Amino acid sequence: MAMSLETMEPNPVWAADAYPDTVDVLTAYGPDLVVHVWGGDWCKDCRSQLPDFGAALEAAEIPGENVHHYPLDQDKQGEGVEEYGIEYIPTVVVEYEGEEIARFVEDEPVPIAVYLADEIEAELGPVEDDA
Repeated sequence: MAMSLETMEPNPVWAADAYPDTVDVLTAYGPDLVVHVWGGDWCKDCRSQLPDFGAALEAAEIPGENVHHYPLDQDKQGEGVEEYGIEYIPTVVVEYEGEEIARFVEDEPVPIAVYLADEIEAELGPVEDDA
């Protein structure tokens, strides 16, 4: 069984309606995305950022089998580190049809989900409004 990151447990107070565009993008493309998350439950940045990201994935109903956790030890060693060139955590890589289309590394001025949704939209195109 794959290991999981406790820090990816969705933050119960995260407000999806505060991030409607982010959730729309993740929802629209979610079934076709594969999300790889490297982190450590011991890592302060992971503990502060990943619960909100977990909540965003949940709000967007990203299928659980499309989200892969890679817990790393304090030397940042673990599964996929070499293959994906992981140096800092949290790192989140989003793949679409087997190709990497977005990557969040450690810290950005916006939350992980917002950053990745922007990258996904830039790569795959804007989500059509149903208005």
